[in-house]
Amino acid sequence: MTHSIGVSSSPLQGSNAYTGLYSTYEGMKAPVEHFTRAASKEFGSRGISVTAVAPGPMDTPFFYEQESPDAVTYHKSAAALGGLTDIKDIAPLIEFLVTDGWWITGQTIFANGGYTTR
Repeated sequence: MTHSIGVSSSPLQGSNAYTGLYSTYEGMKAPVEHFTRAASKEFGSRGISVTAVAPGPMDTPFFYEQESPDAVTYHKSAAALGGLTDIKDIAPLIEFLVTDGWWITGQTIFANGGYTTR
C-alpha cells in the first residue's frame, strides 16, 4: 500500500498566551487538532496518516513584528530549554513524519523546547 501523509501546524492551546490577540489566533488554529483526529480516522483506511505539529513560538521575522519587546523576552524565557523554536528544530521532525513516521496519525506533536511545561 502506498502511504500519504498530511502534516499541519497546530497552536499551543492557549498555554502561555501572554500577549494580546492570542484568543483570535488560537480560536482559528484550535480546529486543526480536531481536524487532525477526525481526518486520521476518515482517511486511515486509504493509507493516509494525518499529524499536527505544535512548534511553539518560532524565531522568525513574523514573530518579532507581532510582539512587544516584553512579550519577546517572556516567550524566549518560557521554554524549559530556553529560547524560541528554530525551523532547524522542526524540519527533522517533519522529514521523519513524511518518511518513516507515517504510522503516527491523529496526534499533535508538541516540539517546542518545553514551552508548554511551564
